[in-house]
Amino acid sequence: MSEKLIILMRHGTWEPIPPPLNYKPVGCKWVYQAKQKFNGSISRFKARLVAKGYVQRPGLDYNETFSPVVKPATIRTVLTVAVMKGWSLKQLDVNNAFLHGKLHETVYIT
Repeated sequence: MSEKLIILMRHGTWEPIPPPLNYKPVGCKWVYQAKQKFNGSISRFKARLVAKGYVQRPGLDYNETFSPVVKPATIRTVLTVAVMKGWSLKQLDVNNAFLHGKLHETVYIT
C-alpha cells in the first residue's frame, strides 16, 4: 500500500483543498487483494484507492462514466485470430493506468 500511495503522490493525483460549502465530497476507501500464483500460493498483495461512486448523482457530481474493461469473449477472439495468423503474443500490465486519464470536472473526495 505504501508503494501505491507514493506513486499517487509523485504523480500529483490529487491536491488537498477544502471543498466548496455547497458540495458534499465523495468518500473513498482502500481495497486490498491477494494475487495468487497458479499453484494457489500468494505472489503479492495489491491495494487500490477507490471512490465510493454510489453516492454521486448524475448531472450533479458527474456527466458520464467510462471504464475500459476487456471482456473474456474479446480476449478469446484476439487469441483465436493470433493463432490462426501465426502472430506472436506478449502481455503488458499497465500500472496505475487511471493516472493517465484527464478529468474535465473537479472531484472532491474525502
